[in-house]
Amino acid sequence: MTRAVSRTRRIRRIRRSLRMSGAGAAVLLALSACSTSSGSDAGSDSAGSSSSSSAKVSGQVTVFAAASLKESFTTLGEQFEKRHPGTEVTFNFAGSDSLAASVTSGAPADVFASASPRTMATVTDAGATDGTPSTFVRNQLEIATLPGNPDKISSLEDLTDSRLKVVLCDKSVPCGAAAQKALEAGGLRLTPVSYEQDVKAALTKVELDEADAAVVYRTDVQAAGGKVTGVAFPESAKAVNDYPIALLEEAPNPEAAKAFIELVRSAEGQRVLTAAGFRTP
Repeated sequence: MTRAVSRTRRIRRIRRSLRMSGAGAAVLLALSACSTSSGSDAGSDSAGSSSSSSAKVSGQVTVFAAASLKESFTTLGEQFEKRHPGTEVTFNFAGSDSLAASVTSGAPADVFASASPRTMATVTDAGATDGTPSTFVRNQLEIATLPGNPDKISSLEDLTDSRLKVVLCDKSVPCGAAAQKALEAGGLRLTPVSYEQDVKAALTKVELDEADAAVVYRTDVQAAGGKVTGVAFPESAKAVNDYPIALLEEAPNPEAAKAFIELVRSAEGQRVLTAAGFRTP
């Protein structure tokens, strides 16, 4: 962590502590009085304007989200900006473990949405969340094959055929851990041609015809459209992933972050997510 990041985090903690203490309240009131007195006769109008402005959601919101959320969260980000003019939602989509490491290392972000409770625990255990994370959707695995399924893959066991080039997510990321759990549930073992760092990278291998199949989320199969064909398998029911979301402790824009989380968990947000293939909690 750089000294600049460390200093910024300390300043934010001090500000938060002041807000929570009586002394902090007094300081804030004093500052408010100074700012309104400068307006002379317009003092009361300035106070009203300041109160209204502070209640308005504005500015940039930075969301760190699992790669499998890319399509649905991009849609929700656009809806959020329309609902709150003057806001901008910036996303960082990647493997959940990589994002968790960035958050705990001090990367500036407002919201973290993970593809597994285990990865979220890395962030909460480091004291980097503000409040308790909540599960907002679930996701299930599916086999992505080449368009039209030319190899006639119909089960998870079919992937153990040594003639097939199969790709899995790395075991350290949620989609890879889920795939391993599904394989164990079926009493199966397979050696992939590669382990990828996130689900989109695994899917891309099939889309580019560099692999015959990949075990990914059904939401990613749906998002890929005709670029791949999806094959459901019963063992996936033993490896369903819960997706938690949380406000981060050092959020630069906590009010806007809370509003974004509220949209994700709202009926409107759930419609977008279920339309993308996610399951409700």
